[in-house]
Amino acid sequence: MKRSGPLLTLLGGLLLALFMLSLNATTGTRATSSSTTNDPPPASASPSRSPSPSPTRTSPSPSPTPTPPADADYTGRTDDDSAAIAVTLRDGKAVAYFCDGRDKESWLKGDVEDDGGMRLTSRDGAELNGTLKGRSVSGTVDIGGHEYGFTAPETVKPSGLYRATANVRGAEVDGGWIVLPDGGQVGILKRDGKPSTAPEIDPETGAVTVDGQQLTARPVTP
Repeated sequence: MKRSGPLLTLLGGLLLALFMLSLNATTGTRATSSSTTNDPPPASASPSRSPSPSPTRTSPSPSPTPTPPADADYTGRTDDDSAAIAVTLRDGKAVAYFCDGRDKESWLKGDVEDDGGMRLTSRDGAELNGTLKGRSVSGTVDIGGHEYGFTAPETVKPSGLYRATANVRGAEVDGGWIVLPDGGQVGILKRDGKPSTAPEIDPETGAVTVDGQQLTARPVTP
């Protein structure tokens, strides 16, 4: 009995040591496994993208504002030298006078395009189609079924277009005059609608005597 006691004690201590060793091994394995499972996976670094440059927008250049032709006066003769033409431009509008100095005349008016083109008409059905180019107006006048070509250079006062209307000795008087750059005059004076060659006016003052009565012919504007 005395010999078996120490042996049993030694055996019991050995079993206890084996049990503790086994318990520690199991606990370490579980702790490692749990730690490995719960740790989040490392975030993968996504490649950075450079911002794409914004497209460059070019602002359209503003269109030039069209301007009407400058105010001016134009006088000249028809290509066949049978009549005279005067055209007056003011603020994009025009008035014209065709006159042969005997019995054929017409007053025309209309707008002038920014490119200098114009189509002028009259109450009697006449029509002027012209173009302002450089310092002259050229085109055609269709009157009484006949077409007249013309060129009228720019002119300065006292050359230009004049008109006078009045009642003289009971008659309605209406006169039109074209004063040319060389000083020549072409005009018609109507008495109650009957045409005749007009007496000359004073270009400096516009004074003219009709049947003993003095009138004043004034520049015509649209």
